[in-house]
Amino acid sequence: MNLILNSDSYKYSHFAQYPPETAAISAYIEARPGGKHDHVLFFGLQMFLKDYLSRKITMADVDEAEEMITAHGLPFHREGFETIVTRHDGHFPLLIEALPEGMVAPTGTPLVQVRNTDPDFFWLPTFIETALLRAVWYPSTVATVSHGARQIIAASLERTCDAPDDVLPFRLHDFGARGATSLEQAGIGGVAHLVSFMGTDTVSALVYARRFYHEQMAGFSIPAAEHSTMTSWGEDRETEAYRNMLTQFAGPGKLVAVVSDSYDLYRAVKTIWGEELKAEVEASGGTLVVRPDSGDATRVPVDTVQMLGEIFGFSINAKGYKVLNPAVRVIQGDGVTPETIRLILGRLEDKGWSAENIAFGMGAGLLQKVNRDTLRFAMKANARLDDDGQWHGINKNPKTDPGKASKRYRQAVVRENGKLLAMPLKDIGERENLLQPVWQDGELLVDWTFAEIRERAASNK
Repeated sequence: MNLILNSDSYKYSHFAQYPPETAAISAYIEARPGGKHDHVLFFGLQMFLKDYLSRKITMADVDEAEEMITAHGLPFHREGFETIVTRHDGHFPLLIEALPEGMVAPTGTPLVQVRNTDPDFFWLPTFIETALLRAVWYPSTVATVSHGARQIIAASLERTCDAPDDVLPFRLHDFGARGATSLEQAGIGGVAHLVSFMGTDTVSALVYARRFYHEQMAGFSIPAAEHSTMTSWGEDRETEAYRNMLTQFAGPGKLVAVVSDSYDLYRAVKTIWGEELKAEVEASGGTLVVRPDSGDATRVPVDTVQMLGEIFGFSINAKGYKVLNPAVRVIQGDGVTPETIRLILGRLEDKGWSAENIAFGMGAGLLQKVNRDTLRFAMKANARLDDDGQWHGINKNPKTDPGKASKRYRQAVVRENGKLLAMPLKDIGERENLLQPVWQDGELLVDWTFAEIRERAASNK
């Protein structure tokens, strides 16, 4: 991808719109208050820095961009882009600062800040808004949704499970790859989910964790059936289809998931798993994970847990909640959202069941049903450096929508009384600025590992 063409059409005329005395423009990215969450888990910038911003532009890129943009009806700043090639070896002369990835911040906190490092390129920080904002809002939003689901599940496990920390990492599984719009989106969104969990069926997420965050294996999965592999046996051989899953994959310490609603879930659980194959399930020494995949997503999985409890038995843990026989568990992978997770776990608790009896698979609700407005992400200019060396604060403050008011002056983020606080950089005094330089003039300055990011997210720091 030609980096010069990774922008919006109107951006190409902006080089001629700033005051003539401008030497630098600063801009920042935040999730504005008023979205679906009051916090954001910052993640994903490093992928953009490594995969896009590290690419040098060439004279061939300049030629291609000039031909396309002028034909498109816009002015093209050929001199500026040629100078990037000749003076800066093809690298954009920018300084990018960011919070450490994995940090959980209140909405309204600057996550990223960018400025130019060469006064001839005051127009460049806002030129890359399209690419930079997209690189931040999507993975950070998915990471925040996943982290929010983790908090819901963790709270239920804490109330109902004897060893919640052992169970939590595999309670939410990513089923979203096929619902993503591209392989890249699946990889970016999928790895964002893995900040908070370790279960995934999105293979591209594993690739992205390895390629951009030094994590050799970020997530895990188990053998699982789909409807095609079950229905290909025919309804009259449904029992044989299930028995084949046990024969092929079950064993001591192993898990195998079997979708069981191809025809009649309740009959499958009660008659096939509960009678015909009950002895084989128990003798395997592993765990059968029954997957209901249709019907009322807040009722059917609860019914499934109850039926399996009646058939295979259960124990009572130290917190007084029922735990299924280790031979069986349930995973709900249809219609899962943070709201349905909360409802299902609440209903299980009301009936005396521990949250450890069920796991969740989340698809479109995790990777696809989000947009920039989910967390009200925006990138706005906040300061202008004049050629006299003075920074001047700039911002928008529309009377028709005060919620869109932006921050004035170069920003800093400090920690006060354990909480993150945004303030103008000029007012920071001796306090530590958590916005750290991560990229300058083509050089990656910080290279976070996935392990560091996970640890930071888990500690909410």
